[in-house]
Amino acid sequence: MIDDMKLVYLAIPLVCLFAAVIAGLFGRQIGRAGAHTITIAGVATACALSVYVYFDVLAGNTFNGTVYVWGVSDNFPFEIGFLIDNLTATMMVIVTFVSLMVHIYTIGYMHDDPGYQRFFSYISLFTFSMLMLVMSNNFLQLFFGWEAVGLISYLLIGFWYTRDTAIYANMKAFLVNRVGDLGFLIGIAAIYANFGTLDYHAVFASVPEVLGQTIEILPGSEWSIITFICIMLFIGAMGKSAQVPLHVWLPDSMEGPTPISALIHAATMVTAGIFMVARTSPLFEFSETALSVVMIIGAITAFFMALLGLVQNDIKRVVAYSTLSQLGYMTVGLGASGYAASIFHLGTHAFFKALLFLAAGSVIIAMHHEQDMRKMGGLRKFMPWTYITAVIGSLALAGIPPFAGFFSKDLIIESVHHSDLFGSGIAYASVLAGVVITAFYSFRLLFMTFHGRPRMDQHTLQHVKESPMVVVLPLILLAIPSMIAGAMFIEPMAFGDYFTGSILVLPQHDVIGQIAEHYEGQSTVQVVLGFMLHGMLQPPFWLAVGGIFLAWLFYIRKPELPGKVAASVAPLYNVLMNKYYIDDFNQKFFANGTVGLGRLLSKYGDTVFIDGWLVNGSARAVGYFSKILKPLQTGLVNQYAFAMIIGLLVLMTWFLSVN
Repeated sequence: MIDDMKLVYLAIPLVCLFAAVIAGLFGRQIGRAGAHTITIAGVATACALSVYVYFDVLAGNTFNGTVYVWGVSDNFPFEIGFLIDNLTATMMVIVTFVSLMVHIYTIGYMHDDPGYQRFFSYISLFTFSMLMLVMSNNFLQLFFGWEAVGLISYLLIGFWYTRDTAIYANMKAFLVNRVGDLGFLIGIAAIYANFGTLDYHAVFASVPEVLGQTIEILPGSEWSIITFICIMLFIGAMGKSAQVPLHVWLPDSMEGPTPISALIHAATMVTAGIFMVARTSPLFEFSETALSVVMIIGAITAFFMALLGLVQNDIKRVVAYSTLSQLGYMTVGLGASGYAASIFHLGTHAFFKALLFLAAGSVIIAMHHEQDMRKMGGLRKFMPWTYITAVIGSLALAGIPPFAGFFSKDLIIESVHHSDLFGSGIAYASVLAGVVITAFYSFRLLFMTFHGRPRMDQHTLQHVKESPMVVVLPLILLAIPSMIAGAMFIEPMAFGDYFTGSILVLPQHDVIGQIAEHYEGQSTVQVVLGFMLHGMLQPPFWLAVGGIFLAWLFYIRKPELPGKVAASVAPLYNVLMNKYYIDDFNQKFFANGTVGLGRLLSKYGDTVFIDGWLVNGSARAVGYFSKILKPLQTGLVNQYAFAMIIGLLVLMTWFLSVN
């Protein structure tokens, strides 16, 4: 049975890889229909098998083992291995389902694009890479998947490579992620140096043996080995999951086609860091310093990135900054040891955020690729299905019960509220403030796009219509879990033993356990109703309602208010419009500074020192000494003999004096 399941585990990522290779190498031969047929069939197969594995895991059939050893160096095996447990199976279903929706949606969105086959190859390859990441049972394979999704995201963000902005965006994403990946690689190297293995379970089992060990980072500064490893791993997560200050790549990645915005920013690449920290909870739990760092960074990201969503006018960038903020919420949950809450929010967020991105893409199609919300309005009359699904996604994002986002977001907020780690007070205030801001910008997008009078030109208005069914169908299929996934999984994921064996939480950090005490002995329905009732009496719910009311007041009731408020707080508004000037600082200090240093080294290091001193200088030295020695070359034998006799006398004198 195990061998049969090994074949199933292998088939899930490999069928996506096979489809990507066929579409990429033989795209011309099989045509557009062939490319989307084989890739959709591959991802659909992976999704169906993932669902099968999911139910098999729920039945108690987990797996952890090596599938293939592809190399050995100095007795260290390089392995392809799978760890299939509840955490992995959940991620597999989320990744393949969202990817399948994106594949179907792409048929309608990219139907006129000349790179149609190439795009399908990329997104199928991306799915393969993400599956290898979440299914790995060792840090080496994790790093392979980690780098592979980074590489393919570079290709997808710069898919329209004739645009300078797209090339700038994909290079920015690539370089920023390399900063995070350097920390991640150092963390993995430190794991191998101190544990002697990269296998998850072997490392986690050996943690007690390493707990007392320290490392001297700076002279006189001793760090716990576990703390050092965790912070290095988290730096990698900061890059992939776009946490401040390594967040700058994600908004610019909107330069890629909308389907990849949903794929990268909903369930896959940006959640890789969240998954990795949850997977390595047996390390993070033994470093409260690392947990506090995680929580504070997440709180900063959740609050300050939400503020940026308030002033964006590009419909995709509003959703992008929303993603940044929600990733901050997940990170805060991880820092509070509410790993289950963060993974729960990862899942619900995957559905409603993919829904919002694809709904934004549907609007962009109808608007002939116009993305400025100031040129939209009144679209609900023309695009009812897109509007209804966008409303569902917005309610889920705002955290209104009974939609999915309410359960997972409230659970994170409650987890932080129960935490007593350093920074938990600031984190709680940040996530509470983020609730009202999230609700405001979510419904700002909805009201500016679908309500009010139409603000587009007459030609566009005459041609606005609902998107084709191949675009609308994924919206409907994503709207369903956006409504019900929270109620379905709140009891097992949060208060049950769903993640037992996958995630470790020490008793002193068990914030979710404290919350669960209020629901002991209750049925799933009682837990859902009780959690909803409790949530509706708490500040987050009323803050969300207040945010929606403010959005209605500003953009429906009194549309002149936004301009007046922006003028009254012009300095703050300019700071937000310029994204806290972080991009400007990076451009001037890092980008221009690197170019300036390169020019300096070219001018003085290469031209003056290497060419001038070493190369030309050595030539001039040879010429100089040649001129000095030239008079000695007379061609007269008697002078040469005399010089030889003098030299011999000098050598004999030195030899006799030494002895």
